Amino acid sequence: MLRVLAVDDERPALEELTYLLRKDPRIGRVCGAGEAASALRDLSRMLVAGDRLDAVFLDIRMPGLDGLDFTRLLTGFAAPPQVVFVTAHDDCAVTAYELGALDYLLKPVRPERLAEAVRRVAEAVGRAGPPGEDGRADDEMIPVELGGRTRLVSRRAVTHVEAQGDYVRLHTADGGYLVRMPLTALTKRWEAAGFIRIHRSTLVASAHITELHFDGGRAAVQIGDELLPVSRRHTREVRDLLIRKFHHPAEDRPGDLPEDAEGPGDPEDGPHD
Repeated sequence: MLRVLAVDDERPALEELTYLLRKDPRIGRVCGAGEAASALRDLSRMLVAGDRLDAVFLDIRMPGLDGLDFTRLLTGFAAPPQVVFVTAHDDCAVTAYELGALDYLLKPVRPERLAEAVRRVAEAVGRAGPPGEDGRADDEMIPVELGGRTRLVSRRAVTHVEAQGDYVRLHTADGGYLVRMPLTALTKRWEAAGFIRIHRSTLVASAHITELHFDGGRAAVQIGDELLPVSRRHTREVRDLLIRKFHHPAEDRPGDLPEDAEGPGDPEDGPHD
């Protein structure tokens, strides 16, 4: 069953589109958004949580981020959904198809025409196979809000992530960006990309770790100018990962790890680590 997102800034049009999509037996889930920027955030949260989105049905002329700009931003995602434009304007079709749109529907939408677009989506999704087979999963772009504007931050640029309540702060060389998403979901999604949990509130990119420090049985990793503490329950995992990364098998001997490095968890770890 397909999972799709409908985007239109006009509420009656959005309600009509979601109604028609839900009537199609090939579609199992339909979400709606009243603006492209909101849809971009929803898409990012879905992908980080491991949810699949097969297609976006969206208008073109919308305030702020329009449908064409939204589609351009989708190319930064590891597994972007198919795009079907649903619009009252017939002058953007060439641009839409140049951006890789699967279909272009004119309002008012006829049910049989929408059904044809859904058929094309189903065929395209079937041909695409599991995410990552085409190599697009090498990087991922995360939309962040900055002063009313949406900016895409590359996962490759993120050195580490800190949990801050219901948010996470993505740290890069250019600064920090606050994003509303759980650290646990981000950890699961980015594990294959070399990110490792070093504390219940900290996720780091192993590619950016330059040193592992031990001081009195306490461990820390060096990332740029920052020294980030590693909780005791994560110490061996971090150490083993770095040994594999830097190819120093001689260090992987019994007794190398300080005796208390695998002791009881730090008080700050807590049961939710």
